[in-house]
Formats: sequence, structure tokens, C-alpha cells
Amino acid sequence: MTLDYLDKVNGYGDCIVRLFDFDSLQAEKFRQAIQHTIIQNKKQLDLATLNFVEGINCTLTLRISDNDIGIISADNKMFFCDLSIGTYSQMTILLEPFCNKKSRGHQWLYDIDTLVDLLFSPTGTWQ
Repeated sequence: MTLDYLDKVNGYGDCIVRLFDFDSLQAEKFRQAIQHTIIQNKKQLDLATLNFVEGINCTLTLRISDNDIGIISADNKMFFCDLSIGTYSQMTILLEPFCNKKSRGHQWLYDIDTLVDLLFSPTGTWQ
């Protein structure tokens, strides 16, 4: 599984933090990490600590927040995703199709009006 940041992917200035190049086993490990670390243990999850995630040009830490803020960064290298426990629970449901079989589709992992979106796509594409 690869993690990267894509700057200004459209004319609106939207950006993407993208998780891609993974198989169903890695998707399941990612889903379980969210379930165990964030939802059950109520701790943040630094994706750099997951041995199956390779960061290319950025890092991403998933943090618990009272409000759904989305992804923020001061330098476009270190990213923090601030979401509620409920939204992380919804995220695990969105990940399930990728865990059960090889999928060519993609999924936006939250629906918040923010400049940085979180994309989960085995092929890295979203269009």
C-alpha cells in the first residue's frame, strides 16, 4: 500500500491524500488497524507505523476529533486527518468491499467540504 499527496488535481485547487497500490489483504489490515487503534482503543493511528504502508512524499496520522474536520497540514508533507469516531466507523464500512475481493473501483473515505480529500483506490485512479 502506497501513500502519497497530489497537489491541485483540478481547476478548483483540490488536493488528494491517496492510498493506492494494495491488495485485499492489505485493505483488510488497514481496516482492522482503524477498528482496533481508533475505534476500540481511542488512540491516533500514524500510518507510518503500519509495516505495509509506504509513504512517498507525505505522512498521515488519523486522529480522533469531536467534529469532522478532514485532512489538514501546515506544510503539505505531514498530514493529520481529524474525524469523529462515528466517521471512522463509517470508513471501515466503506473499506469492506476492498477487503473481500480484488476491486478496481475507488472510494472517497469521507464526505466533508475541504480542500484535501482522502482517496482509497487500488489502481490510484478516481475518474
